[in-house]
Amino acid sequence: MLDAILSTGTVTAQAQFIGGDWVPAGPRDVIEVDNPANEAIIATIPDGTPEDAAAAIEAAAAAQPAWAALPAIERAGWVRRLAAAIEADADALARIITAEQGKPLDQAHGEVGATLTFLTHAAESARRIEGEIITSDNRNEEIQIRRHPYGVVVGLTAWNYPMALAARKLGPALIAGNTFVLLGHEITPLSGLALAKLAEKVGLPRGVFNVVTGRGPVVGQTMVEHARTAMVTMTGSTRAGQQIFRAGAEGLKVLRLELGGKAPFIVMPGADMDRAVAAAVTARYTNCGQICTCNERMYLHDSLAQEFLEKFTAASAALTVGDPMGKVDIGPKVSRLEVDKVADMVAQARDAGAQVLLEGGPLRDGDHARGHWYAPTVLEVTDNAAPTMQQEVFGPVATAMRVGSFDEAIACANDTAYGLSAYLWSGDARQLARAPHELKFGELYINRANGEAVQGFHTGWGHSGLGGEDGRHGFDGYLRKQTTYNFWG
Repeated sequence: MLDAILSTGTVTAQAQFIGGDWVPAGPRDVIEVDNPANEAIIATIPDGTPEDAAAAIEAAAAAQPAWAALPAIERAGWVRRLAAAIEADADALARIITAEQGKPLDQAHGEVGATLTFLTHAAESARRIEGEIITSDNRNEEIQIRRHPYGVVVGLTAWNYPMALAARKLGPALIAGNTFVLLGHEITPLSGLALAKLAEKVGLPRGVFNVVTGRGPVVGQTMVEHARTAMVTMTGSTRAGQQIFRAGAEGLKVLRLELGGKAPFIVMPGADMDRAVAAAVTARYTNCGQICTCNERMYLHDSLAQEFLEKFTAASAALTVGDPMGKVDIGPKVSRLEVDKVADMVAQARDAGAQVLLEGGPLRDGDHARGHWYAPTVLEVTDNAAPTMQQEVFGPVATAMRVGSFDEAIACANDTAYGLSAYLWSGDARQLARAPHELKFGELYINRANGEAVQGFHTGWGHSGLGGEDGRHGFDGYLRKQTTYNFWG
């Protein structure tokens, strides 16, 4: 399967993985998967139905008691075997990611590495499921708190990191004793199917991991609303998160929602200019700017803004945009719709008075005649209400604004509904101390580029989500608590 997806022909009617079986599409409708670099159709997948979603949930529910009954260290053994299979097929998996999502191949290899890290770190948590004994107010009694799995966990993932995001949820869910049903985005479904193929290869018990394909409003909504779904963990847009919130309300589902971001990138006097510029470039353009923690808006102190913008603009102009299977800095956007969305936002910003420092925009000629291409674009604005300062761009467009003080930068940074990530570059110890108290974001990067650690906690505030992933706090979210008052008379 891994090699077939990469062939020049079409992989017809890829099946869904339900209850340990590959369920073919049959006569139903299918969804075509295209390569964003050349628009070639590389696969077709079943356009899943509510019945498919229900079957996967039921299969996961049937498998869950036996899975939870295994010692956690045995569950970890299965997760480690899956990780080993991924490592053995790392190159093929990276090529699948690049073929369906468009990120440059070296970045796709990085995503496979992150997939491995998420799974192996989860496996290491198997011996960290702990209870508590609390002193009672009564004689001959103790209070015990235990941790138990929820049951069936539904994972809904975004198209920007289709394999890593699946593993980020799958690993801790399985180690905690839950079973898992994955719905990857219909634009990038092949990574999840590849994970399922490897799970089958290592002999993971039937029903423990299921993969359904299709569209969120049809399949995803059924999965969220199903009576046997106990928990939903989702990465995607704020709009999609709000829809899931509403869909899960009737059944009081436990929700973990990692949603959009609008990360401010603040540069103050005393910052290492060259390192700050390099970090701003990395945090803006990696994966074609399609990361929720990307540098989305820059606040530059007046005293250094001109120098910073000259260096940043020159570095942006030097980036190469091209075939992601080669050595390039930026691959295509994931879809034509995404290209048009970003172009519309830039047009709105220009109409609102933005100054264009680097004219990039859609590329549709020559080597870029086919595919979904957008070249780096740099704007400067004077109003924090500008469209590209308030709306998530999710593309290779950088917008900067000059500020006169640290207080002004903090106020502008916090003037948003989002609260995922923020950056500060400064040489002032007082500013570095103040930032964690005054920046209203769940994740701060101080004098460094983006890239969260698996042992940390990736969490958003405000419209950036509920709950979080990674580390002990993320793992603990896949377990519910039970309190026992143990009286022995």
